[in-house]
Amino acid sequence: MLRLPALFTVPGDALAGAAAAGARPGPRTLLAIGSSLCLYEAGMALNDWADRAEDAVERPHRPLPSGRVRPAAALTAAGALTGAGLALAAGAGRPALAVAAPLAATVWAYDLALKHTPAGPAAMAAARGLDLLLGAAATGGNTRAALPSAALLGTHTLAVTAVSRRETTGGSVLAPLAALATTGALTRLVARPTRLPAGRRAAAAPGLPGSSPAGHPPRATGILTTALGAAYAATAARPYFHAVLNPSPPLTQRAVGGGIRATIPLQAALAARSGSVATSLLVAALAPAGRMFARRSAMRKVSIT
Repeated sequence: MLRLPALFTVPGDALAGAAAAGARPGPRTLLAIGSSLCLYEAGMALNDWADRAEDAVERPHRPLPSGRVRPAAALTAAGALTGAGLALAAGAGRPALAVAAPLAATVWAYDLALKHTPAGPAAMAAARGLDLLLGAAATGGNTRAALPSAALLGTHTLAVTAVSRRETTGGSVLAPLAALATTGALTRLVARPTRLPAGRRAAAAPGLPGSSPAGHPPRATGILTTALGAAYAATAARPYFHAVLNPSPPLTQRAVGGGIRATIPLQAALAARSGSVATSLLVAALAPAGRMFARRSAMRKVSIT
């Protein structure tokens, strides 16, 4: 029910947010990551509770329709995890709580009301964007500076969610085709040189080793950003392309899984783009760890619905 392998896509939100805001991750960033994990899992539990009738027909193997978990227990878990997430955000400070509260509201609104409406993908995208901003707010950085990264991550999530709406029925060529085009556009945008956040410009000042003019990232950082952007494109584009050629349910589900896994290299690329090499490498390391956990747990299928 909690889709544990997908949890590896969550810490990168806060870390990329801290990097985009020009702040160094610290104890409050860890609190933001804990809050994100709790709110993410709250959404997973609430999702299964809200979709228990639909899953009884389309996904009878899931915990609620199979009887392994009672509906009341799933709803209780969703409420408890939401409370824990908000408490952790409060521990990171008022700015973090001010972001976590609308994030939690978005999660509940998506699962209970918006998921099966045209606003569903936008709501999921907003949740991911807010999660990145949560990391920026908790770390004490400039939240406004993190808005471009939040928009890029939200756009990726919008595309993946649009594909996921047909993962049980298939038959949609437009959604994976749009996701494929979006992946290409995001790859170009992420690789485009950008000014460093204010907190990192000193390291790129003229006269220092590895410096670059006008506050832009050093060349090595640009190469790392490009490489991570390529990893993002490679992870997402291939399954999207297969789903375009044959929009069957199995290939559509693989496209969704590929899009979810591609979240990690995208987060890493966003951190590198902001000049935080160590953070980007830390986020990138979550990708093989997530794959290893999925293999050991025999949980290869990853979904957001």
